Amino acid sequence: MMKINAVCLSLVFLVLLAGCTFDYGELEPAERDLPDLVMENVEYVRVRSADPIARFEAERAERYEKQGLMKLEKFSFEQYGDHGNTVNAAGNGGSASANINSGDIFMNNGVWLEVESEDIILETFQLDWKDENRILSSGDEIEVTISQQNGTCFTGIGLIANTRDRTWEFTGDSGGSYVFEDDEEDAEESTALSVGETE
Repeated sequence: MMKINAVCLSLVFLVLLAGCTFDYGELEPAERDLPDLVMENVEYVRVRSADPIARFEAERAERYEKQGLMKLEKFSFEQYGDHGNTVNAAGNGGSASANINSGDIFMNNGVWLEVESEDIILETFQLDWKDENRILSSGDEIEVTISQQNGTCFTGIGLIANTRDRTWEFTGDSGGSYVFEDDEEDAEESTALSVGETE
């Protein structure tokens, strides 16, 4: 269910990781804490073969060359499909930091992700993306809600999603309802399974 999250996160945030390289020579320690590039009210559209594939907006973006870091404030993004005619995934958050070299991304201050092709919405305070291992996690004490339009909704503590295996789990207490719908066209029945908190 989380596979496309890996694609959209890597695609949208790594868009900012290329280009804009500046060499100011050796900096004093205090100057290393200052961004090399600051952009406000940023809107970026990535195009491939004349088709838009992603759009990114942020109120503020800061790039730190020496630390290999990009920091974002109040960001949102959309990933497109069907030659730019449909939105496959969308999300927003209060802030984020992306490691330019590793592709790791940490989002916090309220994160919301919707993957329309998988019919899944994920809401939490923070998310951490490890690009090499393709792991999306919230942290041990962070509550995460995962929901679908059919009424499926789980809330749990400590989400770990392996996008390679397409598996997810909560490391702490969790509970919610899973709604199973029959794929037959003439079937109108659905089954709801409620799961209580686990210890």
